[in-house]
Amino acid sequence: MLNIVLFGPPGAGKGTQSERLKSKYGLVHISTGDVFRALDPESDLAKLAKSYSDKGNLVPDDITIEILEAEVLKHPDAKGVIYDGFPRTTAQAEALDNFLAKKGTSVSVMLSLVVPEDELKTRLIERAKVSGRPDDADPEIIQNRINTYNNSTAPVAEFYRGQNKLSEINGVGTINDISERLYAAIDKN
Repeated sequence: MLNIVLFGPPGAGKGTQSERLKSKYGLVHISTGDVFRALDPESDLAKLAKSYSDKGNLVPDDITIEILEAEVLKHPDAKGVIYDGFPRTTAQAEALDNFLAKKGTSVSVMLSLVVPEDELKTRLIERAKVSGRPDDADPEIIQNRINTYNNSTAPVAEFYRGQNKLSEINGVGTINDISERLYAAIDKN
């Protein structure tokens, strides 16, 4: 089973590249952001998750892990999974390892898209024009999301580096160029 953690700051291109990886390798794409946005907006869980994400903060680990595990279990015959936006903390990475071990598999590779902060801000503001996501248009929320990534999420890369599963990918260039870099990293694993 091919289990890919697609990693990078907000605006790095995870969603765009996930669609390409999903198509090329026949994988299930699970984006925690999409899963949270798809929750029944009237549910207590959705309201709780929204209260964190609207401020650019991470949803607490226990809630995120519970939702992600339920989502993975919806695809018992998957050839593999792209985890987009998960894990975001070392505790989540450990929980993912434990969950996958119970299923007799493990994370195959973490692909980390590396993009300079100025480029991220430009991409997010551009995305806001077409996505309808107000969190992408507010410079203060954007900066908080980037800061949260740098402080809370970036250390997850070290977790996977310690397992020799981290592959850093230059996330600047054309969509095709970035895709080719990702394919090469997957195919060598």
